[in-house]
Amino acid sequence: MFWQQIKRRWLLYHLGEPAFAPMFEAPPVDEWVSLDCETTGLDPQRDEIIAIGAVRIKGNRVLSSQRLDLLVRPEKKAISAEAVKVHGLLAQDVAGGVDIDTAMRQLLHFIGPRPLVGYYLEFDVALINRAIFPLLGLGLPQPKLEISSMYYDWKQRHLPPYQHGASIDLRLATLMQDLGLPERKAHNALNDAIMAALAFVKLRNLLAEK
Repeated sequence: MFWQQIKRRWLLYHLGEPAFAPMFEAPPVDEWVSLDCETTGLDPQRDEIIAIGAVRIKGNRVLSSQRLDLLVRPEKKAISAEAVKVHGLLAQDVAGGVDIDTAMRQLLHFIGPRPLVGYYLEFDVALINRAIFPLLGLGLPQPKLEISSMYYDWKQRHLPPYQHGASIDLRLATLMQDLGLPERKAHNALNDAIMAALAFVKLRNLLAEK
């Protein structure tokens, strides 16, 4: 606890904009934010965010009315043909989107101090951290919970001992079907965030069972 307080003070001291200090407060009890981004490509060091979907979770409820659904205008990178095949977004679709700074400010206020949930969240967080560093001087401080890791742990729990460590199909469609959850059209940022939220609620309960 002592070192957590020291770390919090250090981060607050180096925070670029005091308006975002609430991110470092204690999160509301049993609340999370599920997050997903669509991008110009698959390189987290160079590509840009073009769509953001986020939805809040409280306890066992996905609060679909408390959501963020943004198109973001890329500044430097064109949308690659490979990316278009995945999410279907063209340059003209995002030309009227908000700029990245506006998108990041809206996203950070929406998340607040809540832990983050997502499917292959590491990729999205890497792009968000690049985008917010000029504003804050640091990356997202919230704890991060990976849906595919939770699913892997749950599947491994039910394998016989001689199969522990076996390969598990971690595709989102497989995960949703296996958990008996409703699917939405994939590679839409808000849809993917909602599916990840539903999976998180289900897996959190399954992993809590003895």
